[in-house]
Amino acid sequence: MEHTASSFPSSVDGLAIRTHLWTTSVSPVKGIVQLSHGVAEHSLRYERLATALTDAGYTVYINDHRGHGESTSAEVALGSFGAAGWPALVADLVQFSTAIAAENPGLPLYLVAHSMGSFAAQEVILDHSELYHGVVLSGSTALDVLAGALAESAGDGPVELTAFNAAFENRTGYEWLSRDEAEVDKYVADPLSGFDLADDTVPQLFTAAARLADPSGVRHDLPILIVSGQDDPLAGGGQLVGILAQRYRDAGVTDVTLQVYPGARHEIFNETNRDEITAYVIEWLRTHA
Repeated sequence: MEHTASSFPSSVDGLAIRTHLWTTSVSPVKGIVQLSHGVAEHSLRYERLATALTDAGYTVYINDHRGHGESTSAEVALGSFGAAGWPALVADLVQFSTAIAAENPGLPLYLVAHSMGSFAAQEVILDHSELYHGVVLSGSTALDVLAGALAESAGDGPVELTAFNAAFENRTGYEWLSRDEAEVDKYVADPLSGFDLADDTVPQLFTAAARLADPSGVRHDLPILIVSGQDDPLAGGGQLVGILAQRYRDAGVTDVTLQVYPGARHEIFNETNRDEITAYVIEWLRTHA
């Protein structure tokens, strides 16, 4: 596996978007996997997943979303989407996917998107589902339903990520991410993870919530895998991801799989059973070649 870091200028505002590429030594290459990370983290946290994917024969791309990792500037601070806001993050994702597809003609492109990245992916496939051979949503949710629950619990105050820790032990405030204490500690110690967010960052994650409730724009033959931990606060015990899956089915999407892991929390690729989960996702990719 070889790793290359690069960047591209956002077509929205010219922000330099940091990218990472891991190439596989397997021949022939089975396909391309584009990863999309969550809020208050960055691309290089996915190197272990990228290694498993390249070992399985996939080339892997990922970008630091604006306001994350190395996709920052004087105008776009860490923890903020900048003046262009959430729509620019979604546009960056589409721009990168389009470039990846152009660089790899003839190879299937899969989008594996986590948490905030999965919210962007839900929006992207409403208008650009033709870009992908399949989509995997992890740490995802029915955003409109989650928004209602958060608004009720938060009242007039801002929603903080640590609010998701209410049902767990409070050793660090981030136990909701994983049962693996070592992984939680790595997150807390990482200066590019768990950082403070601008006041408008979390609210912007729900920008398209109402529109996402009706995914009728998704092409009907797009395979979708929704994979979640049952104890992920965003999953609502599995109920919210169940709603998400059913909405795609009701919209006519013919290949929708929901896989919920008992006991697992939000970051399933950093969970104690991550090898099992990663193997399941890779097998799903293989069967949807």
